[in-house]
Amino acid sequence: MSTTHQATTPAAVPAPRRQVDPAEHAYAEELAFLAAYDDGPRPPGWRLTPRAVVTFITGSDGQELRLPKAARQDGLPDRRVIPGKFVGERALVERCVVTLAGERGLLLVGEPGTAKSMLSELLSAAVCGTSELVVQGTAGTTEDQLKYGWNYAMLLAQGPGPAALVPSPVLTAMRTGAVARVEEITRCLPEVQDALVSILSDRRIAVPELAGTPDATVPAAPGFTVIATANLRDRGVSEMSAALKRRFNFETVGPIPDIDAETALVKRQANAALARVQRPFEVDDAVLEVLVTAFRDLREGRSVEGWDVERPSTVMSTAEAVAVATSLGLAATYFPGDRDVLSLVPGHLLGVVRKDDPADGAKLLGYWDSSVRRRAEDGARTWRRLWELRDVLTG
Repeated sequence: MSTTHQATTPAAVPAPRRQVDPAEHAYAEELAFLAAYDDGPRPPGWRLTPRAVVTFITGSDGQELRLPKAARQDGLPDRRVIPGKFVGERALVERCVVTLAGERGLLLVGEPGTAKSMLSELLSAAVCGTSELVVQGTAGTTEDQLKYGWNYAMLLAQGPGPAALVPSPVLTAMRTGAVARVEEITRCLPEVQDALVSILSDRRIAVPELAGTPDATVPAAPGFTVIATANLRDRGVSEMSAALKRRFNFETVGPIPDIDAETALVKRQANAALARVQRPFEVDDAVLEVLVTAFRDLREGRSVEGWDVERPSTVMSTAEAVAVATSLGLAATYFPGDRDVLSLVPGHLLGVVRKDDPADGAKLLGYWDSSVRRRAEDGARTWRRLWELRDVLTG
C-alpha cells in the first residue's frame, strides 16, 4: 500500500496589524503622487520638493491636483485632492521647510498637545521617507542614545569594529542623509544635550574606539538635519545652553485659533481612533461643539462671549479634547443606550482638569456656575442639559 504525500502550501502569514502607522506608511500613496506631481528642484537627499512638502502637510485647499502626462505611473491615480493634516498657519510650515532645506536644526516649541510631534513626523516623512529615526528625551536618556553603543557580545569576541557598533537613530540619519527627531529635548540632561552641539556644528561623529580605521569618523551625508521638540511647560527641567540654542531655528506651535477648525480636527481624529476598532463614531456634533468650547474657554481663561474663566493648572489641549471625544465615541459604541453621551462630558472634563492639581476641580465647578449657567439661561438646549449635570462635579 502506497501513500501519496501531497505538497501543502503554508498558510499566508497575515501582515502585522498596528494601532498607528507611521506617516510614511499611512500616506504612502499621497507621498508617491506628490513626488511624481512636482518635479521641481529638491534639496540634496529630499524625496519631495519643498513646495510639495508644504502641500502634503497643509493640503491642496480642496484643489484637485493632476499629474502631468509624462509623470503618470501604474498604481498612481492621475489626480487627487491632498487633505490637510496639520491645522496651523501655512507660513509656519513654510518656515520649517526652509529651515530643513538649509540643513539647519529645527526646534518646535509650544504648550503640550499642540501637535509638535505630529508636525515633526510629517516633515520627516515627506523630506526623507522615514519618521522613525527618533530619540525620546527623558532624564534617563544617555549620550550613547544620541551617538552610538556597542553589541557587547561581539565586542568581547572580536574587539571594537564596525560590525559591533550599534548606531543611534541620529547616527543612522547622518549616514543616510535623513532627518533625526529628538522628542522633549529639554527633558534630557545638559550633558546629553551638549552632545548635539558638536553634531550640529561639526556634522560628524567621532568613534575613538575605531581610531586608525576609515570608520573612526562618521560624516553627515547631504540632507541630514535634526528636528527637536520642547514643551514650554518643561522650560525649567533642563534649560538648553546658549550654544545649543544657536544651532536651532525656533518655531512656536500654538493652539488652533479657530473653533470650527479645532472641532473638525477633534472629530476627524476621534473618527480615526474608532476606525481602528472598526466601529463608527456616533457622537452628535452638538456634543462635540460643547466639548471643544469648554476646552477652549478653560484653556484661554475667557469664554467665547468674553466672560472671564478661571484657568486650571493643566493645559486643556486639543490632544486632550481628542482623547475625551474618543472616549465618548467608545462609550456610545460599547454601551449603546445605557446613558446619554452628553452626561459623560462633566466627568471626563473633571478628570482632565484635575491632572495637575486635584484642587482645580473647584475651578471647573466655578466654570459651571458662571459660563455654563449663563448659556443655559440663554436657552441653548445642550447647555441646559449640561447645567443639569452639575451634581456630577460635586459627587
